[in-house]
Amino acid sequence: MPYLDPTRESAQALIARQIEGPITMLNLLRFRAEADYSETPELAPSEPISGAEAYRRYAEETMPFLIESGGEVILDGTAGQFFIGPTSERWDHVLVVRQRSLNDFFAFASNPGYLAGLGHRTAALEDSRLLPIATEA
Repeated sequence: MPYLDPTRESAQALIARQIEGPITMLNLLRFRAEADYSETPELAPSEPISGAEAYRRYAEETMPFLIESGGEVILDGTAGQFFIGPTSERWDHVLVVRQRSLNDFFAFASNPGYLAGLGHRTAALEDSRLLPIATEA
């Protein structure tokens, strides 16, 4: 079962943690071979593109909203199989993003400008994981 979006329960659990101060988000991303824009045809390019290219478009459109909300990308890199972990799992990309606070994260994630380009992410991903980490200032 792929995981692409948070559930109501996972959002409530994150809020219940009452994280004070900065929060870091660990993203594990697995791309589709070909992006699937069936849910957002208005964002689809004229020719098919890879999931990696669709994610690049998402990241490019997202960056101004991330910076505006006080967020920053700490790590952006190519992944693969785990060194310690299930050898059957592979992740194409790892992204680590830090926000000043949980409120800033939610402000970013609900920004209408950000949401307008979210379809690129959905089209790009076969599966994903997002782990919120409470961090020191």
